[in-house]
Amino acid sequence: MDIQEFRDILKKNKMSLKDFAEESGVPYRTITGWGKNDREVAPWVESWLELYFENEKIKNENNKYKEAMKNIEDNIISSK
Repeated sequence: MDIQEFRDILKKNKMSLKDFAEESGVPYRTITGWGKNDREVAPWVESWLELYFENEKIKNENNKYKEAMKNIEDNIISSK
């Protein structure tokens, strides 16, 4: 993964470099150094991003499911 691809994935998923640093535990200064002086993006980043965004998608779907179930329960209770 090159630096442009890294930045494009972050942008597509509305994640800033600062957010990535906080979520991944990588120092912000390290991240901003990628792509400079022949420093490549760390090899693990691509798979980390795939897993992170997939996990976020699943969490969002789970939250929607929980909200729908709560609405159903509330409707059952209020109809009694």
